[in-house]
Amino acid sequence: MDFIDLTSLHSYSYLLVLAAILLTTKLLGLFSRWVRLPQVLGALVAGVILGPIVNAIVGWSTGDGFFSQAAGSDQLFGMLSELGVIVLMFGAGLETDVQEMKKCGKASLIIAVIGVITPLIFGAFASYYFIDDPNSQERLLKSIFIGVVLTATSVSITVETLKELGKLNTPASNAILGAAIIDDVLGIIALTIITSFKSKDVNIWFVLIKIVLFFIFAAILGFIMLKIYKWMNKHTSRDSRRHVIIAFAYCLVSSFVAEVFFGVADITGAYVAGLVLSMTNRKRYLVNRFSTLSYMLLSPIFFACIGLTIEMPELTVSLLVFAILITIVAVATKLFGCALGGKICGYSTKECFQIGAGMISRGEVALIVAKKGESCGLMDPKLFGPLVIVVVLTTIIAPIILKILFAKDKDNGEKGPRLEDKQPA
Repeated sequence: MDFIDLTSLHSYSYLLVLAAILLTTKLLGLFSRWVRLPQVLGALVAGVILGPIVNAIVGWSTGDGFFSQAAGSDQLFGMLSELGVIVLMFGAGLETDVQEMKKCGKASLIIAVIGVITPLIFGAFASYYFIDDPNSQERLLKSIFIGVVLTATSVSITVETLKELGKLNTPASNAILGAAIIDDVLGIIALTIITSFKSKDVNIWFVLIKIVLFFIFAAILGFIMLKIYKWMNKHTSRDSRRHVIIAFAYCLVSSFVAEVFFGVADITGAYVAGLVLSMTNRKRYLVNRFSTLSYMLLSPIFFACIGLTIEMPELTVSLLVFAILITIVAVATKLFGCALGGKICGYSTKECFQIGAGMISRGEVALIVAKKGESCGLMDPKLFGPLVIVVVLTTIIAPIILKILFAKDKDNGEKGPRLEDKQPA
């Protein structure tokens, strides 16, 4: 009789993988803080190195080994990762000052538009000569698609970094969050337009109508939730745990409906839900409860899983040059493009570059868009690997630049846009 039941070992191995993820992300997070870098960077690096190192040390194969079997419970970790980013964005919405967000509305729109147009144009130009396709029209289409990939913004990295720095509610941060939501919508539109050239089944007007309908739905549901909370304030105790349950259910429903019925990213639904509940007097209580859930379990899994899903490709000299060039374009177009948008809107020079830095990270969003392009024939397969490297580098660079730009920020967010008259907070 074996001391260890191998069947049970494989069935419950996900517990060990989960423990490894939590401990590794925490240790590398502490190391990142020790070297004066954002802790989220440590979590990302943990994900990149965790899988390969475990498999190499223990000698388990990546195809059918113990570790990969657990993490190939991809469903479990994929769902927890998705839940992690939903809770993260819900928390960001909860901590947002809606009045400040209103003041940033016009600014966010301008920043988002410039932040989408500049990487799209420059990304298309930079990639055109690296695409091997005798058909000039197809070549142009594929280069434009790479530009579309570069328009993506993964604001989750930025949110976690700003939370860590205690700068989640400055004028620059509010502009970043507002621009990121609009950026998401514009990215969907750009993706739809470019894929419609390949698939005649895609209708751009139908997509636009669905986006508008989502925000109408979100407004109606938000109004209902505010009425419910107003009623609950009169009939429940101050710190009743039912507030947390109802808030979480509202967040999940909003995320589900956004993604499934309207084709808008689930994180947008989560963020909007957080914005609605930030207008209630339970805001601080909810923030504290969800922060614990996010910090203890979901956020480490999300950031580690970004790294775990990354497979570094084999590169030729040409592809390496392409990766370096596109990385420069990816960083510069968001940093300077969004900074230009901020300058137009009257932000200080420092705030402008803070906004630009907050929009740099492409994260999992760019990978999802790239995969979509690959499936419909818009992505040259050999260029997918270099784009993975671009995603990794922008994800690592973004929190570092943010840390530098927000360091010694003594104005504490007193400056802001001058498109509208300032209102008291």
